[in-house]
Amino acid sequence: MTVLRGTKPTRAVLIALRRRIKVAQTGHGLLKMKRDGLMVEFFEVLNRARTVRKDLVDALVKAEQKLNMVKAIDGSMAINSVAYAMQKEPAIELSSRNIMGVVVPKITADSVQKKIFERGYGIIGTSAAIDEAAEAYETLVDKVVLAAEVETALRRLVEDIESTKRRVNALEFKVIPDIKDTIRFISFALEEMDRDNIVRLKKLKGKAQKRAKAEEAMKAAKAASA
Repeated sequence: MTVLRGTKPTRAVLIALRRRIKVAQTGHGLLKMKRDGLMVEFFEVLNRARTVRKDLVDALVKAEQKLNMVKAIDGSMAINSVAYAMQKEPAIELSSRNIMGVVVPKITADSVQKKIFERGYGIIGTSAAIDEAAEAYETLVDKVVLAAEVETALRRLVEDIESTKRRVNALEFKVIPDIKDTIRFISFALEEMDRDNIVRLKKLKGKAQKRAKAEEAMKAAKAASA
């Protein structure tokens, strides 16, 4: 039996502990519901993350293949020339959303994919391989932005699930059992005190009765002698 330190066996403390255990049990139930809800969200995001990762790898492989094709056809000088022409970077906005009390980032970016004439390099003098490589890398950047959002959300969910599990376990295996043990200890102590008080009262009552009988006997003796 584990009794909370500094606990005095009084009725006021017993009432306070009974209130406290109700709060702890309510909190335990709510945290379990949160943990279960987070687990459901986690597996949904995990399935999405697997799809996003696969798409990202596929996009990377395709982009590298297209780049190697450009190197073979047009050479590195052409690639560098086109790269310098494409100076515009995608605008990225960061916001947040709430998943079962967990704040996860939401990354919004302008689509990187553009039409051929919007890429900044001249159409004349470049091959179709360059256009295909540019398109492949634009797709890859879009996949990277999406993967960053999903992976971060997944990481935040894992962290909060672990934190919630620790709190649930602490309440279930430490806090609530300790309070129950302390309530039993105080209840037993109060019962012992009540029994002691009853015995003490009986003794006092017996003494009072004996004293009363003695006084009555003395009065009777005085009356008889008179």
